[in-house]
Amino acid sequence: MKRILALTVAFLLVASTAIAADIELAKKSHIEKILQSGKLRVGFESGYMPFEMTNTKGDFVGFDIDMAKEMAKAMGVEFVPVNTAWDGIIPALLTDKFDIIMSGMTVTQDRNLKVLFADPYIIVGQTLIVNPDMAPEVKSYRDLNDPKYIVTSKLGTTGEQAVKRSIPKCTYKSFETEQEAVLEVLNGKAHAFVYDLPYCVVFMAQQGSDAGLNFIDEPFTYEPLAWAINKGDPDFLNWLNNFLRQLKNDGRYDMIYNKWITSTDWIKDVQE
Repeated sequence: MKRILALTVAFLLVASTAIAADIELAKKSHIEKILQSGKLRVGFESGYMPFEMTNTKGDFVGFDIDMAKEMAKAMGVEFVPVNTAWDGIIPALLTDKFDIIMSGMTVTQDRNLKVLFADPYIIVGQTLIVNPDMAPEVKSYRDLNDPKYIVTSKLGTTGEQAVKRSIPKCTYKSFETEQEAVLEVLNGKAHAFVYDLPYCVVFMAQQGSDAGLNFIDEPFTYEPLAWAINKGDPDFLNWLNNFLRQLKNDGRYDMIYNKWITSTDWIKDVQE
């Protein structure tokens, strides 16, 4: 009887210690900081169409921006946009410049060592915009695997990684922005631009059929995009995944998707 009592006491002590640890972990969750401040600070880099852009009025708009606003509304807090250079966006999260990255970020193993990713909210892949006058024989990314072809993409992106991994023999040129990289092709200074499907769709819609560009729209990579937060916060991660699940099943996600991905009616409002 004494042995059973001792085991019971030991079990209760272990259980109470575990519960106390869980409570302390919950108190440290970034959710508490967001609720106490009344603000959801969202990090992104404006310019990645159609996910985050600046419209002609100077407001931030796009797929991710609408998702972020819905997230802030669900939390009952204010949405605070924090426009941040892409090459410093993860360090900015780690140093608490904002609460979450919502910027069309692809889940990669390297990034996952530094941040915690929620479930993917959309799947994209790398596609090609080709200048047909300079490279009429290019029908696939494989055809560009030759030093005679100049291929561009944005510095520090999965587009750049895809070029280096899948077409390593090409002559690669990186640029600070997507616009600079794709304009090299449009202006006849490069043969092909490699980047995410949604951005390329939008760019082609902007240019119209008179631009003389060939769009190879079959993605040759698999890239899930997800929101990123600081590591060690299971409560925040749980909330984000449940929020996304709710958003995808109550019609709001479809409305946002159709507004920014299916339609290109918004283009006139973001062109200078």
